[in-house]
Amino acid sequence: MKEFIEFIARQLVDSPEKVMLTEEEKEGKIVLRIHVADSDVGKIIGRKGRSAQAMRVLLSAIAAKNGKRAILEVDD
Repeated sequence: MKEFIEFIARQLVDSPEKVMLTEEEKEGKIVLRIHVADSDVGKIIGRKGRSAQAMRVLLSAIAAKNGKRAILEVDD
C-alpha cells in the first residue's frame, strides 16, 4: 500500500528522491503522510486537488481490499 502510493508520487514530481512517506496508525486507521519538495507540493495536489483525490481513492480501494481504512495527508 505504502509502496504503491510512493511510486505514484515519484512519477508526478520533479524531484523523486525527495518523496518520503510516513505511516502511522490512529484510531484503527492507517494514516499515510506524504512529504515532497516545496516546489512539488502543487504537483502532488494537482488542479483543484484532483491528483491528491485520485491517490486517496486508490489508497482507500487498496485498504478496503485488506479490510482496513486509510487516509492520505499531504504535508506542505
